[in-house]
Amino acid sequence: MKAQGSIEIAAPPERIWPYLIQPGKVMLWSSTYKKYEYAGEQQEGVGTKYYLEEQAGGPLMKINFEVEEWEVNKKLTLKMKSGIGVKDYEQTYSLEKTTQGSRLDFMEFVEMPMGFFGKLIGRLVEPMSVKTITKIQLKLKELVEAN
Repeated sequence: MKAQGSIEIAAPPERIWPYLIQPGKVMLWSSTYKKYEYAGEQQEGVGTKYYLEEQAGGPLMKINFEVEEWEVNKKLTLKMKSGIGVKDYEQTYSLEKTTQGSRLDFMEFVEMPMGFFGKLIGRLVEPMSVKTITKIQLKLKELVEAN
């Protein structure tokens, strides 16, 4: 399953970036995350590890992510290294400066377990994922623009 969304935010990328990388700030806008924290001492750059518990319409997912791309104020890619609830999970956030602030693009790829049946489930829940992405991006926009 692949879901994505974009939103314009009236703020420069450097005001948005902390809301993508700092667990306390991520928890302010993500409605599906039950827990999001560093999973090691490193707290920036490629190799940073995060632990996530997410309830997104199905069973509770418990996932260990590692940062694969980290371009400050530009791009963040998290890749699942281990976990339960899904077979594979990747998230990419891209920030681009615009004349009125920034555009935030978000893409997630989720591979469900159970082969063909998992792919079918993924296709069925994809519209719900897109709706959730829109909701959390609006919450992020509200938070960033208020500060």
